Amino acid sequence: MLTLQAAPSLPVGGDGKAEADVAGSWQLPSPPVQTLLRPHTSPLAFPRFLCQKVPAKGQRSSQPAALAGGTGLPARRAGSGPRRAGSSLAASPESRGGKRRTFDETLPFRRARIPPGRVLTPLSCRRRRLSREGLNATAPAVPQLRPDAGWLQFHLGISRDGLYPRASAAVGRLLRDMQALSTVSADYSQDEKALLGACDCAQIVKPSGVHLKLVLRLQDFGKAMFKPMRQKREEETPEDFFYFVDFQRHNAEIAAFHLDRILDFRRVPPTVGRLINVTKEILEVTKNEILQSVFFVSPASNVCFFAKCPYMCKTEYAVCGNPHLLEGSLSAFLPSLNLAPRLSIPNPWIRSYSFDGKEEWEVNPLYCNTVREIYPYSNSNRLLNIVDMAIFDFLIGNMDRHHYEMFTKFGDDGFLLHLDNARGFGRHSHDETSILAPLSQCCIIKKTTLLRLQLLAQPEYRLSDVMRESLLQDLLAPVLTEPHLLALDRRLQLILKAVRKCIDTYGEGKVVANDTTQPEAPASDRVKPTS
Repeated sequence: MLTLQAAPSLPVGGDGKAEADVAGSWQLPSPPVQTLLRPHTSPLAFPRFLCQKVPAKGQRSSQPAALAGGTGLPARRAGSGPRRAGSSLAASPESRGGKRRTFDETLPFRRARIPPGRVLTPLSCRRRRLSREGLNATAPAVPQLRPDAGWLQFHLGISRDGLYPRASAAVGRLLRDMQALSTVSADYSQDEKALLGACDCAQIVKPSGVHLKLVLRLQDFGKAMFKPMRQKREEETPEDFFYFVDFQRHNAEIAAFHLDRILDFRRVPPTVGRLINVTKEILEVTKNEILQSVFFVSPASNVCFFAKCPYMCKTEYAVCGNPHLLEGSLSAFLPSLNLAPRLSIPNPWIRSYSFDGKEEWEVNPLYCNTVREIYPYSNSNRLLNIVDMAIFDFLIGNMDRHHYEMFTKFGDDGFLLHLDNARGFGRHSHDETSILAPLSQCCIIKKTTLLRLQLLAQPEYRLSDVMRESLLQDLLAPVLTEPHLLALDRRLQLILKAVRKCIDTYGEGKVVANDTTQPEAPASDRVKPTS
């Protein structure tokens, strides 16, 4: 069990940090009080420089060129000569018979005409000033961390056996909290921050226009990873797509959590579906100006935003609300790396991530013999856990398992975390059997895993039926279409067929292992290619 000590009640100080003992106690990464009390602003972020005073005539302007002179038009270049009398730029809206539009009508795509010497105070600026004055005049109530918060109980329940016990009331409470609690802040994930130079994060996956996720903090101080809907449920990934440019699907994250729990792995963080108001629950609560800058209103009057990254990050790759509500998945955060360190390790069966390259395991059927000689796969349960992960990925159709993570506290025999499953459930009509390479090449499997798979193949406990019933608990049900559910039954039979082939070749004693010791593989009995 992770030794995380939670204080009964942690008051948050004025600097936004929890008052907790540094040595061995829970370090609460809480938001500032100002974040919790931040007032709602305009659905479209108001530029900060427009809240400044425009200089009177004869004074030097420190404003951008677009506001120089208070006309709202770009400043003329020196030596450009006088304007023609008939120029449309010289004519005011009144002289052209048009009606002068008010300031609010010009936002956010036009700038208003600002009289010299006046201070521009639209509604959003006034709200900012009143908010600052209110915070200075009144002392807000100090928010408290509840010891029974769902996310905290989830963290305290992590053990050597999995992320949560089989009968965990904390997981049910956490799922309900992530569905119902309001957000108090929104920010980019560590992937995007590292790419933007905002943090030094090792072993990141560079984001792209099809890789968009945000970190949302809820009012109980819990954090969740938000992945928006990028693809409709009935759409299938085109067969010409490479796995490393595939969309990340929010419903795949939700379904992966349910499947992981059905298989009794309990290695996927609790994940739930939710309708997010992108205006009120992301734009209005974020303090990240870069995130604010990527919001816009589409021609269909929907509020949209897109990723901030070097390539494929344009408005045509944006995600949009309808007009404000957007489907997405919320995955619970694991404990901080300071409290529960984790390792990120390359998958021995990693793919090439190139258009024409192949890894050794794709061309060498005896590749597992090489893996068995490498620590820690030589003398621990790590290889058995790799096979479990391959079975899970094959069922969901995930080809993007380039790394896996594990808690350092539990040592080499600790369980592997099944994170980032959003590229699963892309093609229900295709079974990518190469994902099962660890099973077919090493010919080992845990006895408990095999028994669970055999149970789910029985008509009265058919995997598709159990998944269908489990997914009905989610707010966004139906999470998967019927073809994806039926594909689970078909792929399960392929897994059992591969196990039977290994047993016929090497015997059950060498293939089926218990959950604590890995079967010995002497040089004379190592796996040989089968026809």
